[in-house]
Amino acid sequence: MNAPGPELSLTIAVLTYRRVSQLVPLIGLLREQAASVTMPVSVVVVDNDPDASARHPASRALGGSGRYVHEPIPGIAAARNRALREADDATLLVFIDDDEVPVDGWLLELVDEYLRSWPVAVVGPVVSTYEKEPERWIEEGGFFTRRRLSSGTRVDVAATNNLLLDLNWLRSRGIEFDDEFGLSGGSDTLFSRQITTAGGEIVWCDEAVVHDVVPASRATREWVLQRAYRSGNSWSRSSLALEPTVMGRLRTRLVLSVRGGIRFVGGGLQGVLGRITGRVSVEAHGVRTRHRGAGMLAGAFGHVYSEYSRPTTVQPITEKV
Repeated sequence: MNAPGPELSLTIAVLTYRRVSQLVPLIGLLREQAASVTMPVSVVVVDNDPDASARHPASRALGGSGRYVHEPIPGIAAARNRALREADDATLLVFIDDDEVPVDGWLLELVDEYLRSWPVAVVGPVVSTYEKEPERWIEEGGFFTRRRLSSGTRVDVAATNNLLLDLNWLRSRGIEFDDEFGLSGGSDTLFSRQITTAGGEIVWCDEAVVHDVVPASRATREWVLQRAYRSGNSWSRSSLALEPTVMGRLRTRLVLSVRGGIRFVGGGLQGVLGRITGRVSVEAHGVRTRHRGAGMLAGAFGHVYSEYSRPTTVQPITEKV
């Protein structure tokens, strides 16, 4: 629990990459949400597109409610850290993705949950729907079904697609996103685990819902299994990054290898059993577990799966409006 500050102000950060058609209406919704809380609120759009494609439409949509900034360094960690820097005059920061839509009262629910116990972070659920109905195997495997918990539940790890942060607490401990995870993904996993390792609390707010639509290009076996592999890979790498000593890392590699191996073998057997018996759910969960285990094993021995690899260009642009 944190001691409350004398005054609160809040920045909503939207990280974007070539999703202008979704970003512009989201900015309008965020401006409406800002009016629901009794503190100063601004919106910052961090554009990670090297071509700064969102510059003009985002600036127009923001009006006087915030600012657009261009972060040319590729990778989600660089964009997240830019958001932290741009919110240097705020006490709270809320992350939301550019392809999400918050429900009415979303921001107020996050803030109210924060004011109940003054944790370091408040995380809310992301509920997915599909652009195009996927095959049964994807549905039965629950690849896009995320957890739901009772509000106030303490959690050990959180993503940044629906997350409120106490910036003063983070600044006092120098916690930010690790650029080593910028192109691989998983910087939010490490970041949130650093918070809890340092004694900070992350609490769940089940009423602060955002919705996203899964594009057809992601509702495929190849994509969801690659994501399962990356998730396992990121978990191992973040676990190793949290260990400060050589001996600690050696022990962690051993533990990750054992756990990853169990998932790899057990998931493989479950997948075969599901296929033989015709139980689609069992097969899909098994294959998913096998791929996550493979990612854990690879990460334990230093392999980095770079899901977001792309070239870098141009210099940063900042427009304040």
